[in-house]
Amino acid sequence: MRVLTKCWIALGLLSVLSPLGLLLPARFKAGSAWGEWGADEMAKQVGYVPAGLKRLSEVWNAPMPDYALKSGSGRGLAHLSFAYIVSAIFGVAVIALAVWLLGKFLVKKSE
Repeated sequence: MRVLTKCWIALGLLSVLSPLGLLLPARFKAGSAWGEWGADEMAKQVGYVPAGLKRLSEVWNAPMPDYALKSGSGRGLAHLSFAYIVSAIFGVAVIALAVWLLGKFLVKKSE
């Protein structure tokens, strides 16, 4: 099996496992997934919101908040897990396409 094929299999497996960061905290009643805190959750956990986070949270809005479409909000963990997997696959595809296009741009074909 080629190295590239193994890499694609590993990326696919990691994409399928991506909802574990959502499911495990819910299973053990640990709150939200680690590192996915907004300014409001940061204020609850730490007691204040760092100035940089507060400033950037007002500037930047995620294209897909909570990795799901607006129509899927409030549908439960199964739907949100599926949205995580689709989001992971979409992210891998966008990055792979960007790297491929960058490679085509930077590497010139030898004649």
